[in-house]
Amino acid sequence: MCLGIPGRIVEILDEDLMLAKAEVGGVRRNINIGLVHHDGERVEVGDWVLIHVGFALSKIDEEEASSTLRALEGIGDAYEQELQELRASRIE
Repeated sequence: MCLGIPGRIVEILDEDLMLAKAEVGGVRRNINIGLVHHDGERVEVGDWVLIHVGFALSKIDEEEASSTLRALEGIGDAYEQELQELRASRIE
């Protein structure tokens, strides 16, 4: 199963390369923000995004992020697998 996990942007690393650092479940990883950081929409430090395999897929609000995290924690193994994949991912 593939899941998107809410993460909070903690740093914009490189706007030209569309890289930011996000925190998910205490894990900080570099992610690609190219799908959500363009002329019509920008992500800033503190914003929440939905992340899958190192890519921010959409920008979400804090309420949606909290609700989604609670739901994900409730499904157990698939959520844990997604967190493990995030911990192992490396975008430099």
